[in-house]
Amino acid sequence: MYAIVDIAGQQFKVEAGKQIFVNRLAAEVGASLDFDKVLLTDNEGKVNVGAPYVQGANVKATVLEHCKADKVIIFKKKRRKGYQKKNGHRQYLTKIQIEEIA
Repeated sequence: MYAIVDIAGQQFKVEAGKQIFVNRLAAEVGASLDFDKVLLTDNEGKVNVGAPYVQGANVKATVLEHCKADKVIIFKKKRRKGYQKKNGHRQYLTKIQIEEIA
């Protein structure tokens, strides 16, 4: 069984027992979260599509840790002008484990 869930403005395909990284959530480590914005559920071929959300569907998750993604290097250059700009970015993430899809 899997579900498509809207978490903090992004859509994720989740299954029970899986771990995913989402943008930083304002929750403590070990906290339990409930996501009710379920767009689609699939239970062994029986697909239930919401309009826009599936009524009564709920996804329970637990926060495992807060971390940062790998560094992304941004490099800009204009040839023959002497212009170079280097910048880096690390996105703040939250690792959550999906406990149950109800």
